Amino acid sequence: MVAPLDWGMGHTTRSVPLIQYLQQLGHTVVFAGNQWQRSYINETFKAIDTIHLDGYNVHYSHSGSRFMLSLFSQLPKLLKTIQKEHDWLLNIAAQQHFDGIITDNRYGLYHPRIPSVIMTHQVLAQSGLGDMIDRLTSRVHYKQLRKFSQCWVVDVPGKPNLAGKLAHPAIMPPNAKYIGLLSQIEPAETSAEHLLILLSGPEPQRTMLSGLLWRQVQDYKGRLVFIEGSNETPTPDNIPDNISYYKRVTKEVLQPLLEAASMVICRSGYSTLMDLAVLDKPAILVPTPGQTEQEYLGAHLHKEGVFYHAPQKTFHLSKVLTATAQFPFHKLQLENAHQQYKLVIDDWIKTL
Repeated sequence: MVAPLDWGMGHTTRSVPLIQYLQQLGHTVVFAGNQWQRSYINETFKAIDTIHLDGYNVHYSHSGSRFMLSLFSQLPKLLKTIQKEHDWLLNIAAQQHFDGIITDNRYGLYHPRIPSVIMTHQVLAQSGLGDMIDRLTSRVHYKQLRKFSQCWVVDVPGKPNLAGKLAHPAIMPPNAKYIGLLSQIEPAETSAEHLLILLSGPEPQRTMLSGLLWRQVQDYKGRLVFIEGSNETPTPDNIPDNISYYKRVTKEVLQPLLEAASMVICRSGYSTLMDLAVLDKPAILVPTPGQTEQEYLGAHLHKEGVFYHAPQKTFHLSKVLTATAQFPFHKLQLENAHQQYKLVIDDWIKTL
């Protein structure tokens, strides 16, 4: 069983290469997720069994400064959800007889008798509320990670790497193993034909950034592709001739659009960064305000000269595009990073 978290699309899309490889090895994969996750997986795979698993249904603040406080206020509800999904797993596993379980950041999906893996790229807690809270959160986090047979860290060991200190703390959990980078995008020849705006992430901030960018692209004269990242948003009226507009897209639609991008404007969500790394695409990262992980990744990768970082609050399209002309956009030299997961899976399957 493969069961990713439902916070945004990234956890679901990065499960795609795992499912593909397990199927190639001849294993039957059952996917567990909420309605939209199952819909996406059914669109991606012609034949796969899916079962319903309630999402966490987290609500996010309109204010970036209250983003993490809003999450912490929902902690009691989240803990209840984790216990509920653990009870669900014990029941469904008795019916389905799984040989193994892989979850992406769902902390209740460990089983006392079935080998269970949890994937994460954020081993080190980043609460944004100070070092003392981070240390306390990290202790609780490590305790949860140790409940699983293995913890697969979604990055490469050593330097260079993609996640920085998030995936490379001073002390790693004893069951941790680096799995490399995961992307639904395949390596390919690329070109530079259009500016690509690729939206994703939690509401209401996704809608707020969409509105900001849509207003600013009206004055852009070059070819532009605008991917809304949501099927719930109404299609804009009077779309200019130089703009191709999409809502939520599958991998088959996204890949050629990414390949042809001269520059990508997107959130600094980790799954998006892994997609960009596959194709070595330059990008302007606009972190979700208040989401400390994205803010750290944006600032860290800007400092490393890999991607350009531009805060949402002060974002101005023409000024940012002018500034990127002087930015180095160093390519990450991560050889075979997107194939490493196959070796980890091969070793794990031998233990089942």
